Amino acid sequence: MKLRLAPAVTAVSLMLATLAAENAIASPTIPANGAEFRTLAQAQPTQKVEGKVEVIEFFMYHCPACYAVDAPLTAWAKKHDDKVNFRRIHLSSGDLRDYEAHLYATLEALQLQDALYGKVLQAWHQEHRRLRSDEENLNWALRNGIDKEKFLSAYNSFGVSMRLKTLARMAENYGVTGTPTIVVNGKYVTEPSMVAQANPKLPGDQVIDSTLQVLDALIAASH
Repeated sequence: MKLRLAPAVTAVSLMLATLAAENAIASPTIPANGAEFRTLAQAQPTQKVEGKVEVIEFFMYHCPACYAVDAPLTAWAKKHDDKVNFRRIHLSSGDLRDYEAHLYATLEALQLQDALYGKVLQAWHQEHRRLRSDEENLNWALRNGIDKEKFLSAYNSFGVSMRLKTLARMAENYGVTGTPTIVVNGKYVTEPSMVAQANPKLPGDQVIDSTLQVLDALIAASH
């Protein structure tokens, strides 16, 4: 696959991009298919927002790498809000006993996921609370001011149970097996681990920034 670059790119840069795409030469700024990213065999439907490219982060609340990427990825999404429709999807097994995904789907049903996303991360990574049961999820909800009856009504609803299964199908369709995994425009998939593996000399503290460079290139290729 050859990335379609912005018109302002020089002829030399265009030549380098072509070489990278054809020969899988690793570079975060000129990412190669099969190195810094992969292309889905079948593109997935995207949430259409006029003038914007959909970017989905598949994550898990407990995931240390997701926590590490959260602040820079959030800042990146805000910086590109005029051209990016950024969404977070919790990786789910589809089972009600997948307590993290169950909490995510419940907050989503209550329209609180975006507002309380940081609070759940704080519980896991700063307060070291392990939300791994129905009781722990309920206690967390009460500590964060959610009405008990409303929370339990959503938590135990048919809609939330079906949403968990939908999330599991989404992950399967996107070929997501770990987190964080980021999907651009329903077809380009990248991960910090892919970027690190493709660029073995890259310092560990630069992997996230390099992943964002890959996203920049994939966004440019999607317009």
